[in-house]
Amino acid sequence: MESKNPIFSRQRKGGQAWGGPTPSPEQLQGMYDAPAYAPPAQRPMTIDDVVVRGFMTLGTLVVTGAAAWVLNVPLGIAVACALVGVVLALIASFKQSTNPALILGYAVFYGVFVGALSHQYEMFYNGIVLQAVLGTAFAFGAVLAVHSLKIIRVTPKLVRFVSAAAIAALALMLVNLVVGFFNDGGIGIRTDSPLGWVFSIAMILLGCFFLLLDFDSIEQAIRMGAPEKFAWQAAFGLTLSLVWIYLEVLRFVSYFTSSD
Repeated sequence: MESKNPIFSRQRKGGQAWGGPTPSPEQLQGMYDAPAYAPPAQRPMTIDDVVVRGFMTLGTLVVTGAAAWVLNVPLGIAVACALVGVVLALIASFKQSTNPALILGYAVFYGVFVGALSHQYEMFYNGIVLQAVLGTAFAFGAVLAVHSLKIIRVTPKLVRFVSAAAIAALALMLVNLVVGFFNDGGIGIRTDSPLGWVFSIAMILLGCFFLLLDFDSIEQAIRMGAPEKFAWQAAFGLTLSLVWIYLEVLRFVSYFTSSD
């Protein structure tokens, strides 16, 4: 009785189980030599990748800042470096760039500005830089604890709120800058006054919320298996938030520190 199995039928017709030509000895050897497992084209990002890139980015900023401090870079040059840093930061942010050269370039240029500005503050308020660094470290630890314990959960509504608050804050600072050309102190949000204190506290809290969004973005990226190179963008975001907090803490502490 003839078998109806199609595989056996093809074996009788073509001499090969799948109906194709029989492989040559060279093809069989190539199949034998091929690796049993092909690794993925890109390794997924891990928290260690973010930590390493974060130290590289923030470390570059700190080193260039220290160099600007020691060399006593004039504020004019520091402001020019800040403008270059802002441009690089905007490019990296809007393009979601993972280019190490772009991100480290931002760290270099903005580090010069941060170092020179910190030196100027330290000349007028002895010990203020250490206080600002400790305050920033405390804020980082507190936000990390809040994120780890899920005390505040990042939701789309919270992201929209933080984004709107950031736009409003930048708009207020721009208005204050323009008014400052005609009125000393602008609208008062950057003066040593109750309004200035409240605005500085709000800016510090806004920076902390930026940090919270950064932590959540990193967590989601790792969970979704984002490629390793995304660690550069994560490190860039953390550095931006930490610099924001540091500068705002520096300004806030100056309101309550006696100048030499």
